[in-house]
Amino acid sequence: MINARGLTKRYGSRTAVDGIDFTVEPGKVTGFLGPNGAGKSTTMRMIVGLDRPTSGAVTINGRPYREHSAPLREVGVLLDAKAVHTGRSAYKHLLAMGATHGIRKERVREVIGLTGLESVAGKRVGGFSLGMGQRLGIAAALLGDPATLILDEPVNGLDPEGVRWVRTLVRGLAAEGRTVLLSSHLMSEMAQTADQLIVIGRGRIIEDAPVEDIISRTNGTTVRVRTRDLDALTALIGGDGVTVSRQPAGAAQITGATPEQIGDAAAAAGLPLYELTALTGSLEDAYMTLTADAVEYRSTSPEEEPAR
Repeated sequence: MINARGLTKRYGSRTAVDGIDFTVEPGKVTGFLGPNGAGKSTTMRMIVGLDRPTSGAVTINGRPYREHSAPLREVGVLLDAKAVHTGRSAYKHLLAMGATHGIRKERVREVIGLTGLESVAGKRVGGFSLGMGQRLGIAAALLGDPATLILDEPVNGLDPEGVRWVRTLVRGLAAEGRTVLLSSHLMSEMAQTADQLIVIGRGRIIEDAPVEDIISRTNGTTVRVRTRDLDALTALIGGDGVTVSRQPAGAAQITGATPEQIGDAAAAAGLPLYELTALTGSLEDAYMTLTADAVEYRSTSPEEEPAR
């Protein structure tokens, strides 16, 4: 478990992380989202002791990272896959890491196999592709068989097979009861992988809730219905906050009423429904709405480009 309370980091007059509270629980994949400059990297660095908080505290399994006698066995971390000795082979890199914690060669070979690095284990890391470097970083995070994993952009550079492998891996680790904190900018992948989301913007927590709750609460729910008497259905469910957008073939999209409310009203009136489908927006839509006021770096659209 990761537990942060009042976690704050200031650099001079700039506040990067502003008194945030959150808990990352075991047994689920928790996504960590936010725009560039939102404070994600700083927060993850404070979790693993690479940055010292200005105030507040964060613990992993009840202790600050620096107080764990064998941190590799407590938390596996992937923050920068390029932070390796490029002249070493993948095998020797992992072997050197393992030696600091008494991890045997058998475990090194095990994580090499788990991450699909067997064919390149003897090659120098400096010649690795971006995707193979990511796999090595994940192997290093898994080396100590930790109860907690923190992975920053783990699918960066991976092909579709690799992306699916990471998804299956982290969900499997969470199913074993481990704590998994996963940062990514790929909304479609996060929607398939995460159970819980923490969204940060300008150093503050914007949302901390299950994925489906964030999507439905932020986007709202639109219900597509099809019936033989749309006028009758509209009369049954009409009211403040309910809008009906008619479509061809007796269909309509209704906002402001749940599928249950529409179905119950139609059943009570004996009105048959041929379709009743909840249409929720995507995680990307919800994320863009949540972070609209927290984006620090915006591109200029073509029509806004200054004259030359």
